[in-house]
Amino acid sequence: MKTRESGMPDEPIWSGFFSPEQTLVRLGLTGSCGDVVDFGCGYGTFTIPAARMVRGAVRALDIEPVMIEATTRKAEREGLNNVRVDLRDFVADGAGLPPDSVDYVMLFNILHCEQPDGLLREAYRILSQGGRLGIMHWNYDPATPRGPSMDIRPRPEQCRNWAQDAGFRIQVFNKIDLPPYHYGWAMEKP
Repeated sequence: MKTRESGMPDEPIWSGFFSPEQTLVRLGLTGSCGDVVDFGCGYGTFTIPAARMVRGAVRALDIEPVMIEATTRKAEREGLNNVRVDLRDFVADGAGLPPDSVDYVMLFNILHCEQPDGLLREAYRILSQGGRLGIMHWNYDPATPRGPSMDIRPRPEQCRNWAQDAGFRIQVFNKIDLPPYHYGWAMEKP
């Protein structure tokens, strides 16, 4: 089941919004992390830098074949052997990973889906104890140049509350500003 329309811009515009490495660090990814899962990897914007940063594998999940192909090409071009791409309907079928099996999960620009609580529960299930969750989403601001429509775009407090309801503990107690158009939360599985 494809999630609701994200308003994701074309790659050249999208990649200009971030310093992916800095964003990942701000959202709690470190070189000590083993395996990582990127739910909705898109163009591989965060998958590829994460693969350069961690000691384990990065599993990139997406329902769109074109996104899987783009991420695969980038990993091959950079000679990254620790990227595993998976064409997968993770909303309907989960991540396909055993419980407590990864150190970090990325939920970037995806919690506008119809069942964010189910996605957060799946992230919690696959994370090891002490594992980290990075949440990033578009600001709740109609002036952003793209992003999901305001009627489905989550507010920062909603993302925080959904994650806490799923069992996560906030690592950084304040919302993390990720200019120019995003915010984030760093969470942990206690």
